[in-house]
Amino acid sequence: MTILVTRPSPEGQQLVERLRLTGRQAWHLPLIDFLPGRQLSECCSFLSTLNSGDLVISVSARALNYIGPFLQAANKTWPTTVHYLAIGKSSALALHHYCQQVVEFPEISLSEHLLDHPLLDNITGKNCVILRGNNGREHLGETLHSRGANVTYFECYQRVTLNYHGAEQAFRWRQKGISTIIVTSGEMLNLLYELIPALDRNEWLLHCRLVVVSKRLATLATEFGWRDIIVADGADNDALLRALR
Repeated sequence: MTILVTRPSPEGQQLVERLRLTGRQAWHLPLIDFLPGRQLSECCSFLSTLNSGDLVISVSARALNYIGPFLQAANKTWPTTVHYLAIGKSSALALHHYCQQVVEFPEISLSEHLLDHPLLDNITGKNCVILRGNNGREHLGETLHSRGANVTYFECYQRVTLNYHGAEQAFRWRQKGISTIIVTSGEMLNLLYELIPALDRNEWLLHCRLVVVSKRLATLATEFGWRDIIVADGADNDALLRALR
């Protein structure tokens, strides 16, 4: 099994290194990179206006990698009377590191499971801050809004597409015998599909085993034409390694 990891750095490169330690052939092709978000200052100011019982939700640890140091540099503190939630364990740990408050998170790192949390049941009139990157999924915010919450998104980081020559990449990875590809978001699945020319797509890409992190991604991959799909039980590197075993 020769594996291509499309997850961005540093997590993507860390996964490649762990795979190689297990004796597998693994390579890294990050499809996106990150820059600071355009709403860090605005978010910093808004957090100080939250009321007791309001909610702050982080959808990724990366959001905290930007807003956390920004608040520290501005000598601002996190509110202590709000509820903190996160989409998964890694984002919860990152949020706790900065806010030093209890952070609730679901066992399965998906917004659909977070929405089942009791803290998100009776939220009519509550302010709900969602910390995320640009162009994130709207499902979480839309559902909270439908429950009566005042939802505010803050872009803590920006995703930036990395440009490659598709035919060259296809030739390279076919030469290396890539047969398994790890993809961790719908955006990256789209980028991968569009990157590879149609001939290589039909002869090679869609015949690779695809490892994804949710049933939603598996459904999207099926629509693209993949048939050999594994759904990991989480989005972190440990879950991806379990899926590959």
